[in-house]
Amino acid sequence: MYSVGDTLVVSQGNKTAKVRVFFKPGANKLEVRAYSSTNLTDAESGAFAAAGNGVKLFVFGSEYAKGTANDDQASVDAPFTKFSNKPIILKGKYQVNGSDTAQIGWVEVATEAGASGYLWYLKSESETRIRFEDKLEMSMIEAEKKRTAGANLPNTTLDGSEGLFAAIESRGLVYNNQGFANTCIGGGIDEFDAILQELDKQGAIEENMMFLDRSTALSIDKMLANQNSYGAGGTSYGVFDNSEDMALNLGFSGFRRGSYDFYKSDWKYLNDSTTRGLIADIEGVIVPAGTSTVYDQSLGKNISRPFLHIRYRASEADDRKMKSWITGSVGGNYTSALDVMTVNFLSERCLCVQAANNFVLLKKA
Repeated sequence: MYSVGDTLVVSQGNKTAKVRVFFKPGANKLEVRAYSSTNLTDAESGAFAAAGNGVKLFVFGSEYAKGTANDDQASVDAPFTKFSNKPIILKGKYQVNGSDTAQIGWVEVATEAGASGYLWYLKSESETRIRFEDKLEMSMIEAEKKRTAGANLPNTTLDGSEGLFAAIESRGLVYNNQGFANTCIGGGIDEFDAILQELDKQGAIEENMMFLDRSTALSIDKMLANQNSYGAGGTSYGVFDNSEDMALNLGFSGFRRGSYDFYKSDWKYLNDSTTRGLIADIEGVIVPAGTSTVYDQSLGKNISRPFLHIRYRASEADDRKMKSWITGSVGGNYTSALDVMTVNFLSERCLCVQAANNFVLLKKA
């Protein structure tokens, strides 16, 4: 929105001029006067070509004469963009026959979750719980909203949720031309600089985490090693004072480029052959570190939250972050006619991706 009196920087190609809006004949038209000459086509202003031909401009201020009103100045309203995400309900269960639980177990069981005892089915229950917790995390990464009415979901009331990958593809940055290991002149680092230029446009959050698959992590190691003048072939000896005699370190955990700090870590989810490693279409994610301030409608005030966090459905009566309960005929839980012990798991949650325009999804070309 431009108003009479606004001062602008106008550019066309390599020509730049400072102008003031003199008259506004229509909604999409401006009449301006250059400070350096009468109009932009004068040689003193660099002789701009025909108006509207590749012209770029932005407002940097305004100027008015003494004693004048600002009736022509448009009201500046801050835009408000609201993002919402719907929590999804996840369920799981473990079931064992009541007769089987009465068998004597002679082997002591110690589980990853900390449970222990001499009953063999505790081990199976614990592993079922761990698998359910894995699904809770993967759902926050992979979940996707239903985008079209009448989609072929088993129940039309199921709308899905926006996971990490879906949020970045919808509102963030997607880069699919990685050449970090390129050893030609400028190769690798030039590819990375293209990402930095996009981050500059989005807000320039200084500290970022890189969660990468194995091949991309090694490619970045090679890229950084190519920039190092120490050692044969640019090899870095890292914490050993770049001494070849002390040790050889080809791994990098963090680096700085421009005004950005990046901390690099392998992401098992992208390497595991039973998850994303099976597909290998996503090579990494760049996530801003720190917190941002948002307005929480439920609390009615501004709060600080990490750029990436999970919200749960909860109230004073019920907390659905992670629930588990036992039903059946075993251990005094006489809650049904079934001669079984059923351990039920439930959670209701969704992922919040704040400032998604500062996230980068690295995908294969």
